[in-house]
Amino acid sequence: MAQAKPDHRRLDDAALARLVAARDPDAVRLVTTRNNQRLFRAAWSILRNRSEAEDAVQSAYLRAFAAIDGFEARSSLSTWLTRIAVNEALGRARAARRRRAQLESASVAVLGAYREKLMQGSQGLAPDAELARTQVRALLEQAIAGLPAGFRTVFVMREIEGMSVEETAEALGLLPATVKTRHLRARRRLQEALAPELKAALAGTFPFAGADCARITDAVVRLYCS
Repeated sequence: MAQAKPDHRRLDDAALARLVAARDPDAVRLVTTRNNQRLFRAAWSILRNRSEAEDAVQSAYLRAFAAIDGFEARSSLSTWLTRIAVNEALGRARAARRRRAQLESASVAVLGAYREKLMQGSQGLAPDAELARTQVRALLEQAIAGLPAGFRTVFVMREIEGMSVEETAEALGLLPATVKTRHLRARRRLQEALAPELKAALAGTFPFAGADCARITDAVVRLYCS
């Protein structure tokens, strides 16, 4: 008689991490599906580009899973993964700033041409109907994108993703008091830019589910488990 497969959904983080380390496809799929939206939102809050954020999340998973033997369960697996995704996004942002600085020092004309091509390529390769589904959602995302970087990431993690002060502080390497201050200041700035009735729509912003979620999960399973 064949032995029944374990219900991965009932396993704790340490057990799931061990299965991921063993390249169990079901465990990898469960962990990525559970965390895709949080990691995507965290990466987007830094990069402000959906395609770049997706790439950063995928790279973060592969980096994390390659080192998951070192997961000691001192924090939740979700928080551990978020920290890695944040570091990946920050690294990409720093690299992008260096590239821009090099272009600007070389030639303003070259920079303009580069940006134009980049925008055209982005529009051609990654049309995003989800981003413009409703006018309200677009206004919210625009307002949040306009926040200063430090405020924006804290706001996304706390207000949209629902992470606690402690989880956010650990993921970003900040003091809890700093998280509280940045969150408060971000909310004040948004209140100045948005009508109060729009705040109720926050839970639906930056959708990353359905086909988007399945695509990144399939890619990580294929790259990590094959």
